Amino acid sequence: MLSSDFWKNKKVLITGHTGFKGSWILLFLLNLGAEVYGFSLEPNEKPNLFIDLYPDIRTKFTNFYGDICEYKLLEKYVTEISPDVVIHLAAQPLVRESYKDPLLTWNTNVIGTLNLLESLKKLKSNCSVVIITTDKVYENREWEHGYRENDQLGGSDPYSASKASTELAVDSWRKSFCGSSSYQTKYLKIASARAGNVIGGGDWAKDRIIPDAIRYLKDSREILVRNPQSTRPWQHVVEPLCGYLILAEKLSLNDEKYYSAFNFGPNISNNKSVKDLISYISESWPGSWVKMKNIDDSFKESTLLHLQSEKAYKYLNWKSKLNFIQTIDLTLGWYKKYLDGQNAYQCCIEDITKYMSL
Repeated sequence: MLSSDFWKNKKVLITGHTGFKGSWILLFLLNLGAEVYGFSLEPNEKPNLFIDLYPDIRTKFTNFYGDICEYKLLEKYVTEISPDVVIHLAAQPLVRESYKDPLLTWNTNVIGTLNLLESLKKLKSNCSVVIITTDKVYENREWEHGYRENDQLGGSDPYSASKASTELAVDSWRKSFCGSSSYQTKYLKIASARAGNVIGGGDWAKDRIIPDAIRYLKDSREILVRNPQSTRPWQHVVEPLCGYLILAEKLSLNDEKYYSAFNFGPNISNNKSVKDLISYISESWPGSWVKMKNIDDSFKESTLLHLQSEKAYKYLNWKSKLNFIQTIDLTLGWYKKYLDGQNAYQCCIEDITKYMSL
């Protein structure tokens, strides 16, 4: 359970706060009483969750638009804030987009992360840093069982490989520059968090199954599905976000067992095929789906993927609360309310309140 006492008036920097997960965690932190700062590219496509939320939250946090690849700009902002906690979400997060622009993907995900760590190295007060990567950091062997934190990292597509490389870079940076030697800092406590296939209201990204389905359903069209047999661990966005924040709290305890990677995955019962997901959506929100024809299959994606999260339960007392049906119902409910005219802020707050009461 999150501690409101811990977060009250804490200076928290979120990178990538204008993204889907960034927008949700921004609301979480504002509700917990944190003093929140955002650093992110300005969103330029609509619909966009952050743009929808902004009128209701613009006076409640400090918003800054910038590119994490611009080191001097980032360093200046970090120095001015001197944050107590950093949640690093800024990334190029799409597999298919990574094939189209691999250099941007590698530069943003790896160099951008190292830019952040270098800018934090000059801080003179304790700072908990949670680096968000993905469940796709593992060398995918199409196993039936879930991946654990000590399994081999890898990735064949540019996105997955860039995130696996980010994990290696973070681990190397932590071992090299965190400590008591003259070239090290004693103030940074760094962990990484791995989760994926996160769904929830307000996601409008291209080439993601839920946003694509909502767009088709809204226009009364058949849902086109690329890979109906692919299996994923579907998880509502609020679940891993709570894990990230609990991890940040634990990092402040100065206990080395938290300075490592943590998986945040749903219960294995949430591991369902895309066909299962779309079939349930079509029942709950009347519609139909069909497998795409003439798919460009040169963009390879894994078909089986699942995480083991025993480490998060053992050390953080975190575990998934929502089953598959609850996860989909909460997600569809958000979009239905939003499309019926309820504002995005109220939709999100209702979902956060409902989840925190479980």
